[in-house]
Amino acid sequence: MVVAFASSVFAPAIPQVMKIYGITKEVGTLGVSLYVFGFAFGPLAFGPFSEFQGRYVPLVVAMFGFTIFSFATAVSKDVQSLFILRFFTGFFGSGPLTLSGPLFRDMFSQRQLGVPIVMFCLMAFIGPLVAPFVGGFIVMNPSLGWRWTAYIPGILGAALTVPVALVLDETYAPVILAHKAGRLRRETGDWSIHAEHEEASFHLRDVFREYLTRPFTMLVWDPIVLFMSLFGAFVYGLLYLFLTAYPIIFQHIHGMNLGVGGLPYLGIIVGQLLGTVAIAATQPWIERKAEQTGGQIMPEWRLPIAIPGAAAFSGGLFWLGWSGYKPTTHWVVPTLSGLLTGFGLLTMFLPSLAYLVEAREKKNASAVAAHTFLRSGAGGAFPLFATYMFDELGVEWACTLLGCLGALLIPIPVLLYVFGARIREKSRLSG
Repeated sequence: MVVAFASSVFAPAIPQVMKIYGITKEVGTLGVSLYVFGFAFGPLAFGPFSEFQGRYVPLVVAMFGFTIFSFATAVSKDVQSLFILRFFTGFFGSGPLTLSGPLFRDMFSQRQLGVPIVMFCLMAFIGPLVAPFVGGFIVMNPSLGWRWTAYIPGILGAALTVPVALVLDETYAPVILAHKAGRLRRETGDWSIHAEHEEASFHLRDVFREYLTRPFTMLVWDPIVLFMSLFGAFVYGLLYLFLTAYPIIFQHIHGMNLGVGGLPYLGIIVGQLLGTVAIAATQPWIERKAEQTGGQIMPEWRLPIAIPGAAAFSGGLFWLGWSGYKPTTHWVVPTLSGLLTGFGLLTMFLPSLAYLVEAREKKNASAVAAHTFLRSGAGGAFPLFATYMFDELGVEWACTLLGCLGALLIPIPVLLYVFGARIREKSRLSG
């Protein structure tokens, strides 16, 4: 949640940074976009790295790097260093986001996996929505100012890095077995004892070919990874586009200040909580189906909730646009659209991630890295064109366009629910 919080807490600081450094709004938006672009590139290192080094080392390195670069951002001296440091903060911050899914898969059985994945996604989406009004009140406080939008994530990052480094154990089974083999060699003096993981080749060329290019290979050749990544990318892009849309609607049209103007995001958070309840309500159905298959849970069973989720998300965008474009409509009406968009955000994103983790069990870190790369690219790009789109089309037609695009995504979970098992059987990357 801290990493996700830090991604958007800078957004309310953009007007102040624009004034201090004499830059345009589009350039100032790079402070958010470059951070999210860091999310796109970090998983290409942390995801594959975790598949041969384990989860512990890359997770601690990522959290430590996030903390250091957060503090560095807070003390940056010019706009160039500010943007560069924001990128690297996001780069290292992507580590916990990338490794959480595989780490949960290591720790929990398939039946237990639903709850931790739901909580992870909920925190990942609540963070960017809580941050705008927190950041708004921080920027409005003359004793604090925009630099505290970086100090606070740094403080929180340090508070979490220390206990994780001291308490967390390795969870990745092949690396655990390799450590055990090493301990047995030392204890018995029998140097013939080796784990299979130790026999793998980790030369730089092999690592690049097998690990760093694997996420891109899966995006190109694996239809499940491609379509689930596109599904999640649109949702994630819209999450960050809301950082532009909501200020236009609630600050410019309805005249709210930076702090109060961020409170309508609470409507989306409530919608996400409703999505959490809906996902939990599907668990008994999954359990009943598992009893019919001897306890085996099919990955496709995670997808049905995404169908009403996609429909709700699209409907919420239409509601937001046509209720929020004029000041004569009470502000609570567009705020309530967040119930649908928030519900859709969670119930679309979570199945796309959970499905990849389960459908690509042996390569789940790389599958999640591919998902994270594509969605983060969308999350970084959408805010850059959002201002132009809303200025040219107006709030109502911009949201209508996005709602129509959202409606085009509805068939994806339907098709994968029906044909996903057959695709997995035929895919050469399904191992």
